Amino acid sequence: MSVTPPGPPAEYQLLAAGESTPSDPETAVAIPDVTTVLAALADPIRLAIVLRLGECEDARACGSFDLPVTKSTLSHHFKTLRDAGIIQSRYEGTRKLISLRRADLEAVYPGLLGSVLRAAAVSEPTAAG
Repeated sequence: MSVTPPGPPAEYQLLAAGESTPSDPETAVAIPDVTTVLAALADPIRLAIVLRLGECEDARACGSFDLPVTKSTLSHHFKTLRDAGIIQSRYEGTRKLISLRRADLEAVYPGLLGSVLRAAAVSEPTAAG
């Protein structure tokens, strides 16, 4: 018998707000339970992506991440982070821009993203390669 840990209450499952709201509300992703968020951050490549996004306030182009993986693998990592509610993407012309969902994560799990970014910054040489 499998027991699923409870997620945050429905009123805390936020969608992106303001100008970062996806143009199609049906594609917006709620912030899932903390286990899903932490599992997404457990991979060193995904952690490197989040750390690099945490270093800048603005969105970054998908192609600007110089990581030791193929394009298809990088796309998989972006999808995993999007599905976990950690990042969001939007198109600007022909470029796809990625940004952290800082406010949404802070509202649901206060202090989590800041703690992860501080811890990742300390161990960045092994995580970001």
